[in-house]
Amino acid sequence: MNYSGKITQLRVIDLRFPTSRSLDGSDAMNPDPDYSAAYVVLTTEGGGEGHGLTFTIGRGNEVVCQAVECLRPLVVGQDLATFASAPGEFWKRVTGDSQLRWLGPEKGVIHLATAAVVNALWDLYAKQQGKPLWRLLCDLSPEQLVACIDFRYLTDALSPAEALELLRAQAPSRARRVAELERDGYPAYTTSAGWLGYPDEKIIRLCREGIAAGWNHFKIKVGADHADDLRRAALIRREIGPGRKLMMDANQRWDVGEAITKMRELAAVNPWWIEEPTSPDDVLGHAAIARALEPLGIGVATGEHGMNRVLFKQLLQARAISFCQIDSCRLGGVNEVLSVYLLAAKFGVPVCPHAGGVGLCEYVQHLQMWDYVCVSGSMENRLIEYVDHLHEHFLDPCVIRAGRYLPPNRPGYSIEIKAASLRDYSFPNGAVWQAPAPPLRNK
Repeated sequence: MNYSGKITQLRVIDLRFPTSRSLDGSDAMNPDPDYSAAYVVLTTEGGGEGHGLTFTIGRGNEVVCQAVECLRPLVVGQDLATFASAPGEFWKRVTGDSQLRWLGPEKGVIHLATAAVVNALWDLYAKQQGKPLWRLLCDLSPEQLVACIDFRYLTDALSPAEALELLRAQAPSRARRVAELERDGYPAYTTSAGWLGYPDEKIIRLCREGIAAGWNHFKIKVGADHADDLRRAALIRREIGPGRKLMMDANQRWDVGEAITKMRELAAVNPWWIEEPTSPDDVLGHAAIARALEPLGIGVATGEHGMNRVLFKQLLQARAISFCQIDSCRLGGVNEVLSVYLLAAKFGVPVCPHAGGVGLCEYVQHLQMWDYVCVSGSMENRLIEYVDHLHEHFLDPCVIRAGRYLPPNRPGYSIEIKAASLRDYSFPNGAVWQAPAPPLRNK
């Protein structure tokens, strides 16, 4: 199989998993998600394939798939060597089409589609080089990495020269950190015990199983019912003890003042951060919440719905977040994600990426490991989210040991899904969607 040459085909699959049947992924804003993906396969003239996806939670996934189709003329017929020689210029062309850009620009459905296509290109490039994506990125020079990034709209906060300086500072010690990752892995936290729809018995069982498996950081969903939030938070704190970190995620449910009031009461269980306390676009609202909660030792985290690098620039400039949570396919793929990591490094804010969903854990492990090797040089206050759902569908699923991600070693971006899963979970004609739905269960 030859991964080089021209891209001859783009295929997109509407892929959906019925997670609403067990309330996996349930939270205050999204009570019944069906974890889904607009799944892209790029094929080269030599038969090589690059795989990419963007994550949704069910209805509307077909809209993202159609947006991917709109990008087809910008990719099919292009040579992989053109992308590999200048990924940044290629990214600018994909996001810069004068008519498609009107649908964003660089946000919304068209940007979700861009992420699926761009990530498939990086998967193809990494396979062609015979490297996992994180190693491919770590082997790029500081100059090559800077050339991947579109600095338009960023230079008032981060210039190419400053980015180059950050990368050059870590370059001499890259090999040591690669060896550390390969030996010890990267620390993670689990959200699997804290979904809003889970009954107490299941939460208790999952907390105890998590502790036995080596987890020291747990996240709980809040925001639907305040009295229940207080009760459930106290329950989890009792189970995990005072020495482990507890994080909270409101999934945009509150207004600014409401977030401050409710978190002051939830401070009794010593949360480390509150995630998405209000609208993801409200920079000044996040800043106000951050100022109010700072004396309580509670940080503000956001970024799961961060639509582009400009929003992250403003969040960082306003000192609105203590933890930066990039999403691997809400932003426009690898290129734009790299820019946000560098912005966060410039402002001294740790990145703890959003994961879970379909393939997000597989994606972000590569990005966070690159950050450790090439940008931050530190794991302090940095974690990768982990959710124990749907990994069995991937050819190269993420591997967790004692609460840490082990570095992937298979070439590519770890996002390729098994052919049987693509067949059975395609919507609406896959076998899973043709069969009668079983009764709701949550055991």
